[in-house]
Amino acid sequence: MSVARSIRAFPTLLRVGAYEALAYRGEMLVWILATTMPLVMLALWSAVARDAPVGRYTEAGFVAYFLATFVVRQLTGAWVFYTMNFEVRTGALSMRLLRPVHPLLAYTAESLASMPLRVAVSVPIAAVSLAIVGTGAVTHDPWIWLAWAVSVAGAWLLSLFVNFIVGCTAFFAESSVKFMDAWLVFYFVLSGYLVPIDLFPPAVRAALEWLPFRYLLGFPVELMTGALSRGDAAALLARQWAWVVVGLGGTSLMWRRGLRRFAAYGG
Repeated sequence: MSVARSIRAFPTLLRVGAYEALAYRGEMLVWILATTMPLVMLALWSAVARDAPVGRYTEAGFVAYFLATFVVRQLTGAWVFYTMNFEVRTGALSMRLLRPVHPLLAYTAESLASMPLRVAVSVPIAAVSLAIVGTGAVTHDPWIWLAWAVSVAGAWLLSLFVNFIVGCTAFFAESSVKFMDAWLVFYFVLSGYLVPIDLFPPAVRAALEWLPFRYLLGFPVELMTGALSRGDAAALLARQWAWVVVGLGGTSLMWRRGLRRFAAYGG
């Protein structure tokens, strides 16, 4: 497949994906509602901090953190794994392979095309967040905001590559759903989704700086809420994008090997 041809087709793929997102907006709404766990944790942790701060977090601090978590989750989520799993199991992937556009690029466009709907949900939440906790709950440093934008892009790409890698396990197993379930357990616990990273014991925090989970969610949230200095932000940003490169390499390896197996079995 020609890379240049695929790139030229990308705007069209985005338009098709946007139409599909609008057509299945009910399904998108269900997905958004399924990611409201940070709002539940907000209520729980705020109640805990009502009498005394927990670490560096006051009640207002938890409100700011988990509202930021909800916003970042909407901007960085990717769920192409479900489509890949279905198409590999049913053989529908064969139709994608006949098209002059690389299937992974088509999956990427479909995931990216849903972003406007997610932003439409995230912007009001962000506005409400500022009204509730005030502007003091977010960073005022323009450099940190720039790093935040780059970190959100990195988190989305890393999430996408994880979806690709797990989706490719469907080439080798009856279903890749169990693999994603296992991944999500670690993601929920270790990414900062349910518990802020800085509330973990020091040894666990040190390990999380080198594992991918923090860079999928907690890192952008920490930037957004002003928890990191410029130096720490730069170091963590470099580690995040190193994981993005690893994810790209893992995706390429799993796709090539999986596709050979798919073809060998008459896919």
